[in-house]
Amino acid sequence: MEHKVELVVISGRSGSGKTVALHALEDLGFYCIDNLPIAFLKDLIEMAKKTYPKIAVSIDIRNIPLTEDYSELNDIYNKTIHDPLVNSTVIFIDADDQVLIKRYSETRRLHPLSLSLHNLSLKEAIDKETELLKNISSIADLRIDSTNMSIHELCTQVITTIKGKPFKEVAVIFESFGFKDGITKDADFVFDARFLPNPYWEPSIREYCGLDNQIKEYFSNYPEVGAYIDKIDDLIYGILKPIESSDRSYLTVAIGCTGGFHRSVYIAQSLADRFIKRGISVKIRHRSLMKKNIKGAIR
Repeated sequence: MEHKVELVVISGRSGSGKTVALHALEDLGFYCIDNLPIAFLKDLIEMAKKTYPKIAVSIDIRNIPLTEDYSELNDIYNKTIHDPLVNSTVIFIDADDQVLIKRYSETRRLHPLSLSLHNLSLKEAIDKETELLKNISSIADLRIDSTNMSIHELCTQVITTIKGKPFKEVAVIFESFGFKDGITKDADFVFDARFLPNPYWEPSIREYCGLDNQIKEYFSNYPEVGAYIDKIDDLIYGILKPIESSDRSYLTVAIGCTGGFHRSVYIAQSLADRFIKRGISVKIRHRSLMKKNIKGAIR
């Protein structure tokens, strides 16, 4: 069964920032291909209708023939814009000649045309590239001048173009752990739940974990547990927008208790459920439960 495809074509002169733009799209969930020969583009689009709903392709001087014959590219473009199953956007990224020369000087890389066309200086290669890319430049839906942009500013511009807002959605990872197993090393925030009432000291419910109703009922009798969850919720949710705008892809929030079985699991899961209800991308991991191979440890 075929489905609609969101296709983004990134093009531009070498050194303008195409790779940076492609990485930004990859973080948005696009299947990204750099340096794809134009001959394969038509087949890729047809394949995407069955397999890849979001694809991004970089097309530049490495992909097109070193001639004035753009018939193949024009045919693909004309077919794509009239295809009801393809929503395409062509982005052309460029920068001032002197900036491109400086970037090449700093990286000490050879211009692609300096490899394929011998005896060309860097300036001559840039001028020749401008001429060869004029066709694809003319059909671009958006032109981005990266001359005075930082990497983060370029990412923001690309993300804004595709999503209509200047940031990508951050995936929030809630993780429970036991301090006896060691603190989560990759967490952005670590909260300690060891001061809260411990179901471990209730023999009738000791064997249940924080995902079970018996433990949930136990904690419902202690207002301080709910208040602690509210405080963490207010903090994380309150800073989510600034974190998104800083070009982060994920945020890890770890909750720890002594064994990682009751309190931390209950709090981490409660927070995850709240964020899921808000439509935020959430992942949940219960590290200590995973070690005991308990169902529901990963969600």
